[in-house]
Amino acid sequence: MSTTAVAPLTIEDAESLVTAAHRAAEAAGVTVSVTVLDAGGHLLAFRRDDRAVLISGETSTRKAYTALQLNAPTADLVDAVQPGELFHTLPTALDRPLLFIAGGVPVHREGRLIGAIGVGGGAPDQDHGFASAAVQALA
Repeated sequence: MSTTAVAPLTIEDAESLVTAAHRAAEAAGVTVSVTVLDAGGHLLAFRRDDRAVLISGETSTRKAYTALQLNAPTADLVDAVQPGELFHTLPTALDRPLLFIAGGVPVHREGRLIGAIGVGGGAPDQDHGFASAAVQALA
């Protein structure tokens, strides 16, 4: 049985995702932080607007990691996971709990998970929109 290789998420892809998310946020007048992880959870790209609050960087990273670990947009998980349940407190390799707030989106290529993007700094629905727009722009 042979398998077909799928190109991984590259640094250039990650930079494109960050740029697209920031452009969407700027157009909406929102300052954000954006994190892009590869399929192994390694940081490929990060950007925080000078005016964004410091915690937005941690938030964007945790959103990306959550989307990657569960292979689902964090917006889809908000109502599915209640505080105190298993996934809500699950520790990760980053030694941080997963974060179930909209703004994390997995990145797929040819149907396979290759990474994730997280956006933090705006309202959760805005962050989700910025992340989703970036993933659509990459396709």
